[in-house]
Parts: sequence; C-alpha cells; structure tokens
Amino acid sequence: MDSDAHELASKVSSPGRRVAVVGGGWAGVAAAVEAVSQGHQVTLFETAAQLGGRARSVDSAGRLLDNGQHILIGAYRDTLQLIRRVGVDVDAALLRQPLRLQYPDGSGLCLPAGRPVPAFVRGVLRYRGWPWAARGAVLLQAGAWLAQGFRCPAHLTVERLVHRLPRVVRDELIEPLCVAALNTPAARASAQVFLRVLKDALFGGPGCADLLLPRVPLRHLLPQPAGAWLQSRGAELRLGERVQSLLADGAQWRLNGHCFDAVVLACTAAEAARLTAAVAPGWSAAAGGFEYEPIVTVYLACEGARLPQPMTALRTGPQAPAQFLFDHGALGGPAGQFACVVSGAREWVAQGLAACAEAAVAQALSAFPAGTWPATPRVVATWAEKRATFLCSPQLERPGSQVARGLIAAGDYIEGPYPATLEGAVRSGLAAARQLAP
Repeated sequence: MDSDAHELASKVSSPGRRVAVVGGGWAGVAAAVEAVSQGHQVTLFETAAQLGGRARSVDSAGRLLDNGQHILIGAYRDTLQLIRRVGVDVDAALLRQPLRLQYPDGSGLCLPAGRPVPAFVRGVLRYRGWPWAARGAVLLQAGAWLAQGFRCPAHLTVERLVHRLPRVVRDELIEPLCVAALNTPAARASAQVFLRVLKDALFGGPGCADLLLPRVPLRHLLPQPAGAWLQSRGAELRLGERVQSLLADGAQWRLNGHCFDAVVLACTAAEAARLTAAVAPGWSAAAGGFEYEPIVTVYLACEGARLPQPMTALRTGPQAPAQFLFDHGALGGPAGQFACVVSGAREWVAQGLAACAEAAVAQALSAFPAGTWPATPRVVATWAEKRATFLCSPQLERPGSQVARGLIAAGDYIEGPYPATLEGAVRSGLAAARQLAP
C-alpha cells in the first residue's frame, strides 16, 4: 500500500481529533504532516507569513536568501524521509559528498566513502598538515571513545574532554566540529552531547557522515512543499496569526477563539513558555530558562569568483570570525554568491553586524591564494539569528514533551540526546504527533 492509500485508510478507519499545531518551523511542519497522516484534522498557526521558522528563505533586494546557511548530514534520516514524504527529490535538492572539512591550503579532514570506522582511519592518516604524532593521537582517542561507548561524565566540557590532544588537533578539528554541531564553543559545550553526535554521525553507518548541501533555497527544501502537501490533504494553515493565549476548556484547549482536542506546541521555547505560564508553570519555567547562542551569516557577491569546493573550512581568530565559506555557484545557485557562516557568534553580535561583515570580507580575501577573488567581495546581506540555538552546556536540563493532558511540546530544545539541529526538531515533531492518539 502506498503512502497516500495508507493515509486514506487511516482517515476512514478513525474520525481523528481536532489538533492545533502552534508554530510552523521544521518541528511544527513534521508534527502537522504526521498528524494529518494519522487522520487528524489539523490547524497550523504560524506567526510569520511563511513556514520554516529558523530555517527559512527571505526575499532580500531581489535575492532569495536563507536566513542562515544550513547543512544536513547523512545521519538525518527522519528529516530526509520527511522531505521525500512531501514530494521533494532529495537527490536533486541536496548535493551529497563525503565529509570534508578542508581548508583553502588543501589541509583538513576528508573522509573517503565506505564503512565509517575504516573511512575515519583513512581520513585521519591522510590528513595533510598534521605531524604523524597528531594523527596517531586522534586515532587513539577515537578508539578509546569507541571502546567506552562514546560516553563520559555528564559534567565534562568538550575542552576538558580533549585537553590532552595536540593543539593543532583541537584547533583544526575538534573546535570546528564542536561549533558546527552544537553551535557552542568547546570551552562551554557538553562533552556528552558532542560524543553522541560523533557516534551517530562519524560512526553511525555508511553515509551517515556525508555532507548534504542544499542546492535549492530552504523554502523549497521543506516548508513550501510541506505547506502544499498539508493543504492538499485538508489541513488549515493560518499564516501570519500569532496564538495569543492557551486556555484549558474542560477536556479541550481553547486558543484564538477555537477549541481543539489536542495541541502541539512547536513554537520557540520562549513562546511556549509564555503560552504555558498559567497552565503548567513548572514546565514554562524550564522552557523559558535557556541561554542562547547566535549564528551570523554574511552573504557576499563577487562576479567571476569560484572556489575550489562548495564548502570550505576557515581558520578563525580575533579578526577572523567565520568557520565556513559556501560557494552557492558550485551548488547550482547564483554564480559569484557566497555565504560566510559565523557560529557561536555572541562576541561578534556584540561588536555589531557591520564589524562582523567587514571582518568576514577581510578573512575571505586573506584565506585564499592570490587571484581567487577578481575583486573585493561586496556584502549583499548580513543575517543574525540571535536565538539560533540554545547554549548546549553540560548537564543542561531540558523540558520534556508532555506539558499537560492533550498538550504536547515539540522543538529542538525538548529533552533528548542531540543539540539544536534540524534533525532534532523533526524527530520531536514526529514524536509529538504520535502521542496524539486518545
């Protein structure tokens, strides 16, 4: 039985419940798609005029730019399945390549295709620019983590976890991986979560560590196709409508003048805390207690420029803010358009976006050989997602998904083993919808 027939059979066999999904980010979209598939009558509320949340596309002076440069990895199985489910050709929309954290001088970690452990060993042994002692230290440490089941004391930071590794390894591999995966500097990042990410990505199975780079704007990767999919199956999308209050009404929930049998709170943690302050004050306090870390994306344009690879790692420093530079022309986007990504950007946001963009331009010019840039790149746009992710610190207490009877929360901040990622958001949305059965 195909998926559409399965959905139809589900609807016929069960009248479903009236379900409100509050928030149209990736968690909310996942929850809505799953709830509709189960035969529920879904109404999705989204404050913005479009779906996507913190992973969306924005019209900027005639350019369709993502509010931040996102990547996926092969381990994002639920996200990839959801994208396929709403009708997107994943192979066409995403460029898949083995993990490559390569710097402009050609050094860096490049994993070959194949089984994860042998691929990691070969990648480390071939690492250009590291002495043999450093390569051996990485392999010994990775072997120790593997033997320990990628577990460590909950109080450890990543910095403390790897303090015995050579400085070059910490600077060129651990810190970039940590900031890319957790959006938290190694000095403050949870070692326990970091090891879980390494386990599932680098050692989770063939293809799990692959980078999946979007060839299309995020709008076309999930939010827009999912919106069309939902509407074609009878779901109601109430875009541009903020939920003002959430009130218990007997066995139902009332919001914006409408009654629902169940509610999935898939909005931001701060918004969920506001809506639940009266009905679940303890849960609300937990959801409202996060510390956040921003991400800045600086979009550049330089006619005639083309980088050696779609995604290049950059060495950071006091005046070098970006960890990665993406060539959109190499990804099927506009030629001569680039995105500099500054994760863990708290200090740069404090200095101002103009200063951050200026430093990113200087960094891009100095990082590549002469002649790479025919002219000085100009800044097209600078986006700062000030609450991009929660600060993923050790022993962080995250709220559970069950808020109250018939009231379920979803989002990348909900209790779980992963940091704030698209996959975490999608998984929580799917899980929340599966709790809707009476």
